[in-house]
Amino acid sequence: MSIVTDIRTAFSRRDNALNQLLLINVLVFVFLVLTKAIMSLSGVGDYFLNVLRQFQLPSDVPSLLRHPWTLLTYAFSHQEFWHILFNLLNLYYFGALIREYLGDRRLVSLYVLGALAGALFFLLSFNLLPALRPMVGIPLLGASASVTAIIMAAATLLPDYTFMLFLLGPVRIKYIAAVVILLSVLAINQGNPGGGIAHIGGALLGYLFVKQLQAGRDLGRPVQAVGDFFVRLVTGRPNLRVTHRSAASAPAAPAAKTKSGPASQPGEDEINLILDKISHSGYESLSKEEKQKLFRASQK
Repeated sequence: MSIVTDIRTAFSRRDNALNQLLLINVLVFVFLVLTKAIMSLSGVGDYFLNVLRQFQLPSDVPSLLRHPWTLLTYAFSHQEFWHILFNLLNLYYFGALIREYLGDRRLVSLYVLGALAGALFFLLSFNLLPALRPMVGIPLLGASASVTAIIMAAATLLPDYTFMLFLLGPVRIKYIAAVVILLSVLAINQGNPGGGIAHIGGALLGYLFVKQLQAGRDLGRPVQAVGDFFVRLVTGRPNLRVTHRSAASAPAAPAAKTKSGPASQPGEDEINLILDKISHSGYESLSKEEKQKLFRASQK
């Protein structure tokens, strides 16, 4: 099977959002690296900056107005190997948690909204803060704001979930998120203010996303609606919709109160059994369905 076929297969599945995000980042990285190498060998390496401008987010408003798509493309673009490696490792591990607990569509929503929040903080800081206005012109590149949003969302959703870290052993992700925020603040003091501020914007978005979701409001719905529109545009197929019939036309239902949505709230006895399982075997012993039931119960 060819590489092109593998890529096509990866993007044809609707339950493969994490791998698709990883793959997009890798493909853009490979494209930029190969393009730079070819242009350098061809003696036109100085013009590579014109290519890069189509991907990186400018900090000055006139350039942004000429390249509005960079509000998103910057979050899928890297030039340095260690930069993309660090980002994709974090995306893989923390994105898997979000995908397992909240689903593919909300993972994509978090990534996109994290990118937009990071871009907003980056642009406002460079154009409004007196200390940074002389630096207007420095661009932003990389998935760090989106990844930070996903890390903070995972830490907000599952603060006591434990990762086994090399040399450190078990560490709760709330502490990992705290270190990420600290590193973002340090970046502001160490010559990368734009990147650090963008990370903070992504982190704030990740926190608000989960808190709003637990309150019954999905901030990712506009992103999902836009995604559905483009899916219909490209494939010509209508998306599956979940409809809720009115009380007058719906058949008689059990007396238990439920929230509208793809699944009903689990009962108290069911939640108690899940909590007992956590106390005996730990959170990691829960199945995907049990984790989702526990999350739905937290939205009450």
